[in-house]
Amino acid sequence: MGFLRTLAETFELIVLSFFYSIEALFRLVVPQRRKSVANETVLITGAGSGIGRLLSLEFARLKVTLVLWDINEQGNEETAQMAREQGSPHVHVYHCDCSRREEVARVASLVKKEVGDVTMLVNNAGIVIGKNFIDTSEAEMQKVMDVNIMAHFWTYKAFLPAMIARNHGHLVSIASAAGYVTISGLADYCGSKFAAVGFAESVALEMIAMKKDGVKTTIVCPAFINTGMFDGCKPQSKMFPILDEMFVVKRIMNAVLRNQPIIMIPRFTYFLVYLRSWMPHKVLILLAHYTRLFDVMKTFVGRKNN
Repeated sequence: MGFLRTLAETFELIVLSFFYSIEALFRLVVPQRRKSVANETVLITGAGSGIGRLLSLEFARLKVTLVLWDINEQGNEETAQMAREQGSPHVHVYHCDCSRREEVARVASLVKKEVGDVTMLVNNAGIVIGKNFIDTSEAEMQKVMDVNIMAHFWTYKAFLPAMIARNHGHLVSIASAAGYVTISGLADYCGSKFAAVGFAESVALEMIAMKKDGVKTTIVCPAFINTGMFDGCKPQSKMFPILDEMFVVKRIMNAVLRNQPIIMIPRFTYFLVYLRSWMPHKVLILLAHYTRLFDVMKTFVGRKNN
């Protein structure tokens, strides 16, 4: 019986692997239909500027209830006004320092009381220091980890239980290509983004194990974006251009509305991750020199209020 069961499971694996591979190729030609998010409650962290603001405006056009979190009160209020002008029926603004566990818990409790359960969580807030590891203070490293990954832990803890109870929700992690590909001068940032990717992937697997197929996950891994966060960085290779923020936001929205598990921007990142899986280390170092990755952060300035 054990042999027959193993044989049956192996046959099922081969057949389904072939089917899912064909399905993936088919979807390259005929994309999955975009889902409706009308009447969803979407919480976006870091909504006061950059990608967070642009995502807020895109969701506003889809008639969702928006919950905007940011430590920058003025920027958050400006985003809220812009979202209302785009047609969002309900926009709620909260000041929240996502690096503080107690504050995340307090504001989350307030949101659940005043707005209701969050059905789409977009963890977007992030910071970058942009120094070599040896020159980065302990306080700076701690802040990067608190904002870029620990905040994801606390927001999931606050809002995921309701999604599980209803078997309905969407977890969106704005990670980074630096969560798969390392860059000199970004040790703390890469560490936080690798953690963000691993955390989101692991929780997604937990949802599958719990048979909560209504709780979706989308992990977003873009390269450098012209939001000001990486001002001064000058990639020398056309393989890693500075990405236009609207181009990135459109790609993110498309991925979320089609329940795409992961998206890397630009597409070349997929190939780079594939190369890492088998290419000799010395060859990877040669490629890093060839694409000038060792020089990217040397001219980093960053956003003034980062």
